[in-house]
Amino acid sequence: MSEEKKQENRTDEELVVLARGGDKGAMETLLVRYKEFVSTCTRGFFLSGLDAEDLLQEGMIGLFSAICDYKAEHGNGATFKTFAYLCIRRQIIDTVKRRCKEIPTAVCVSLFEWEGEAKEENPEDVVIAAETRQEFTKKISKVLSDYEFRVVMMYIDGMNYGEIAESTKKSVKSVDNALQRSKRKLLELLKNEKQTA
Repeated sequence: MSEEKKQENRTDEELVVLARGGDKGAMETLLVRYKEFVSTCTRGFFLSGLDAEDLLQEGMIGLFSAICDYKAEHGNGATFKTFAYLCIRRQIIDTVKRRCKEIPTAVCVSLFEWEGEAKEENPEDVVIAAETRQEFTKKISKVLSDYEFRVVMMYIDGMNYGEIAESTKKSVKSVDNALQRSKRKLLELLKNEKQTA
């Protein structure tokens, strides 16, 4: 069996140990294995002046930190994937917050977290998150068309453009246009809310 094949068959936790020991192949395997996961974690974050590629790069930095910092014995039983998720999201949220401070006119929106704060997943936070999502969906349903609302909710739930297009029986271009229109409307909504706050 080739070394590459061996790496692919190893668990995340085994690869982390090898990567931290200087095994470049193990590090590369983890980075490739988690690239799509990092991309999913960046979904829903919009910031003027920061594009999806920048956010993906920040997410990969969070992943690299997770590889360097993960210790199974200190993780209270958390898997590497759970730990990586927290590190990736924290890195993205910190970047968005930092950019908001650097660019006073920047407008930030997270379709996942209305307040833009990362929360630990305990039962109380899950209830709060559910209530926040309900409040958020109520707000956006007032400013988006039925089609835009459906597309945004499917996107938030992790569907990609192709899957949304198939589900709505529309073209990928139509889905992209709906998301771009929605983004503009949501930025406007957030701007108005900040002005009246």
